[in-house]
Amino acid sequence: MEVAIIGGGIVGLALALGLQQRGIKSRVYEAAPEIREIGVGITLLPHAMRELTALNLGNEARQAGIELSTSAFYNRFGQKIYSEPRGLASGSPYPEVSIHRGRLHTMLHRAALERLGADRIHTDCQLAGFDQDEDGVTLNFRQTSTGELLPPVRAVIAIGCDGVNSVARKILHPDDKVVFTGINTWRGTTRRKPILDGRTYLRVGSIRTGKMVIYPIIDDIDGDGNQLINWVAEIEQPTSVMNDWNRGGKVQDFLPVYQGWKFEWLDVEKLILDAGTLLEYPMVDKDPLSRWTFGRVTLAGDAAHPMYPRGSNGSAQGLIDARALSESLARNTGNPQAALKAYEAERLEPTAQVVRANRSSPPDIINIRVEELTGDRPFENLDDFISHEELRALSEQYKRVAGFSATDLTKP
Repeated sequence: MEVAIIGGGIVGLALALGLQQRGIKSRVYEAAPEIREIGVGITLLPHAMRELTALNLGNEARQAGIELSTSAFYNRFGQKIYSEPRGLASGSPYPEVSIHRGRLHTMLHRAALERLGADRIHTDCQLAGFDQDEDGVTLNFRQTSTGELLPPVRAVIAIGCDGVNSVARKILHPDDKVVFTGINTWRGTTRRKPILDGRTYLRVGSIRTGKMVIYPIIDDIDGDGNQLINWVAEIEQPTSVMNDWNRGGKVQDFLPVYQGWKFEWLDVEKLILDAGTLLEYPMVDKDPLSRWTFGRVTLAGDAAHPMYPRGSNGSAQGLIDARALSESLARNTGNPQAALKAYEAERLEPTAQVVRANRSSPPDIINIRVEELTGDRPFENLDDFISHEELRALSEQYKRVAGFSATDLTKP
């Protein structure tokens, strides 16, 4: 069996490595002309680290990133709403790790080159279309850098791992489109001294009045004890024009929302102004599909189920896809079409639940609920409005939907 993987991002490379572990050959076709360390931060929740550990990359990810010990929620006045231990500190068998996305991608790319061979990782290949017959799939690619049509590629099956703007998904679902509801984000990285204990994932404020997600991704980046801090500004505006992807952001487009956010433990405005990297993104997802698989072609990761990045869960779900698909193909080597359908049956509804949860009840529902109860004003005693047990229940509800509750992480 030879598998064609469309897209050499995190999920595509993880899939290639999972197949290689099971003795199944694959080739990866990436649209970018070269693999470079780009992007900002990403959080690997414990179930994402479980999947990387199964690929023998768990320790390397831990060393390249920062192990988080706490998740904390604050209102826009700097008052703590709720916090809880995370990763190993919570008793989980797997850590929670924050890391630069480029470092994670490079780690997976290097492992794929070593284990599969450089001749199986192809860059500068943009999918142009495909045709199926009884024996396999013929894929057509264009050279991204020149637009020139490349020789056809033949495979037994093909997996679209080409992200939120997936060409493979568009071919299978021509009417597909992103869902934008007026939430834009700006992402940056800033060098500074550790915030609080230097191991905390922070959600500050509400998406309705301005929210910041803040966490460290590189420790002691300069030998002077500074960390590289990843931050995301998220703002909901009913008449907002959708941001572009990965374009350089303009601080004046969003800074006014955060002026005056100066707490005893953090000056948010200064964090933004001191950024060395600033990019803009729209917060978009797509409605869950009724099917991913058409004969010998299926989808995985963001190509299958793009979701709001409000639960740090997109990478985890994609990595689970890669493992589930690898296992299904290994069980059904004589019937790859059946393997793709079995994979779809296993993953379609769980990922749809996460997409819906990230829209309606993501982790920062805690911030929104407190903002509503307090009238978006500072509080003297939060227990007068909501109990710690109620806040914990909101957190645990999302973990169960996303698949990283304590029970989920101890399953074989």
